[in-house]
Amino acid sequence: MLADGRALLRADATGTGRGKWPGVFPGSGQVAPAFATARFRIQAAIARRDYSPDKAVVHLVWAGTDRGGTFTDLRITDWHFTRTFKKGAATWMPQPRT
Repeated sequence: MLADGRALLRADATGTGRGKWPGVFPGSGQVAPAFATARFRIQAAIARRDYSPDKAVVHLVWAGTDRGGTFTDLRITDWHFTRTFKKGAATWMPQPRT
């Protein structure tokens, strides 16, 4: 789940890998990424249950330089996941940000 949380954040901020989650990033080809891939890094990440056995959240702290050249660190992003069961196997699915 941590790896997916990191990949989701990278996709959201830089545009890289958005195609892997079309339900999370609908119409992603129409939105320009806000951060350059070379100027983006994740500083910390943790995953935990979100008040339910079937919900979880990945908390990420990150830094980046936006298209205007402004560097900001200690940005915080949360990605929420819901556990689903398919053919008896549990899968954690990321939820679109609201």
